[in-house]
Amino acid sequence: MRSFHRRITAPIAIATIAGLTLAGCSGGPGSTNAEAGAEGDGVVTVYGTIGDTEAKLLEESWADWEEESGIDIQYEASKEFEAQIAIRAQGGSAPDIAIFPQPGLMADLASRDFLKPAPKAVEDNVDEFWSEDWKAYGTVGDTFYGAPLMASVKGFIWYSPAKFTEWGVEVPETWDDLLAVTKTIQEKTGSAPWCAGFGSGDATGWPGTDWVEDLVLRQAGAETYDKWVANEIPFTDPAIKSAFDSVGEILLNPAYVNATFGDVRSINSTPFGDVATPLAAGTCALHHQASFFDGFITDAGGEVGPDGDVWAFVTPAEEAGSQAVTGGGEIVAAFADDADTQAVQEYLSSDDWANSRVSLGGVISANSGLDPANAKSPILQEAIKILQDPKTTFRFDGSDLMPGSVGAGTFWKGMVNWVNGTSTDEVLTSIEAGWPSS
Repeated sequence: MRSFHRRITAPIAIATIAGLTLAGCSGGPGSTNAEAGAEGDGVVTVYGTIGDTEAKLLEESWADWEEESGIDIQYEASKEFEAQIAIRAQGGSAPDIAIFPQPGLMADLASRDFLKPAPKAVEDNVDEFWSEDWKAYGTVGDTFYGAPLMASVKGFIWYSPAKFTEWGVEVPETWDDLLAVTKTIQEKTGSAPWCAGFGSGDATGWPGTDWVEDLVLRQAGAETYDKWVANEIPFTDPAIKSAFDSVGEILLNPAYVNATFGDVRSINSTPFGDVATPLAAGTCALHHQASFFDGFITDAGGEVGPDGDVWAFVTPAEEAGSQAVTGGGEIVAAFADDADTQAVQEYLSSDDWANSRVSLGGVISANSGLDPANAKSPILQEAIKILQDPKTTFRFDGSDLMPGSVGAGTFWKGMVNWVNGTSTDEVLTSIEAGWPSS
């Protein structure tokens, strides 16, 4: 099965961090180098969640730079990264650099003086190549710690261009337009237009959280989204309920889902990747999923492109022309600050590295110095353009910013219960109950 970046172990990580006695001291308790700017030993250790084929591509992306710089980057991947990084920091065996898939986990370690502030050269790169939104995810208080690495764009709606032409419908510009297109397709075909799958083992439900996050951002705006993620407004707030209601106009409507799989409740039992097959075959008209899904469609035999079997547009906002997207990515931060470590940090935050890695395929970056043409697929090229557009409002996946007890706990479970028929009010109350009391 194809890999994709998604937090599934964060509750363990949060519990682990909370259970440790993380006492700060000068130089940082996880530091492996005593003096800032020390020469280093020619080896820089990097630890992250990126594994298998993607890990090999990561190592290939910096191979030429290693040879030029004389610095050996030793990368280690772990499925238990979120829990182990805190344990290693506490035990004094932290890596020189960690690639964090959740800004919240990075911020937690930074707040306990385990991480080193990013060197000026890294901050200069981020100021040049990334938006303020992205820089903020690597900042704790007034201190900048981590540079963005790769990225993903969520909220794409996948469809068949040829079928749209056959049905006489166009790509919608507003949410109301999307509902109208859905209604037209249902009436013309006599079958459910949408297919959806929330199934993902212990993480079942996460595709539903992406739906809600899209609608909160597009309907209520970035300020409300930020307050919601920080629990300054609760899940029971009218703005969040409105987003659920809007998603429900599609996902809870038996006339609109679940194409080829069954009724509304079949959404929970359908593995999220399985939806690619009917989508590629043309028996499912519409599907909501992130940019990584093009790989699943290709594996299912479909060609992705404006003139291919399947193409995609971004979930439309309330008003035409608005461009707000949710997404994910990684933040690179360091436990050491010797010269070698700082050099690697600087390289990974550069446009040179972004172009090197993206040209190898499968991923994108929000680095503005990235040439979209280096991406290997048209949807990834489109995603890069969206991220680089100064008119785009970007917000990190909300559930990845919330405490694990909510984002990967009650929120996921709440989506499953909601699809199974539990009332929206009851679901919102149960999700909100997952927030830590302090």
